[in-house]
Amino acid sequence: MKQVPITRKGYDALKEELGKLKKIERPRNIKAIEEARAHGDLSENAEFDAAKERQGFIEGRIQELQYKLSNADIIDPDNLPKDRAVFGCTVLLENIDSGEEVTYQLVGPDESDIKEGRISFTSPLGKAIIGKVLGDEITINAPGGKRQYELVEIK
Repeated sequence: MKQVPITRKGYDALKEELGKLKKIERPRNIKAIEEARAHGDLSENAEFDAAKERQGFIEGRIQELQYKLSNADIIDPDNLPKDRAVFGCTVLLENIDSGEEVTYQLVGPDESDIKEGRISFTSPLGKAIIGKVLGDEITINAPGGKRQYELVEIK
């Protein structure tokens, strides 16, 4: 099995989602199936079809989360080197052309959320950042054209 790096925060979020699915969503959906079944003819019962479809989604997501949690390699960013960009660290980048600064934390694919400033280390930008040291230039071929950043800070 392949170990997948994840932060403690990301691991806890997946575990919380799994608990919610098992303790709240699954029982709620079972009840919806029972109620829809009580309405009679299942061949023309849209509520029953929707509940069964939802059940498939819930069970699939539970299996996916269990797999991810069992293969998680929890990494504490506080224990990582600060001399280069590695998984879990937070970096400050400066756009060389505009001077605009952006901050990103390098996280696993399940934790990435660009609005929260978390990008996957497997994304094109994440791959370009990994291993860089202060002062290094990072060039990204973005849909809007080539962008160049300088690595200003590693936290």
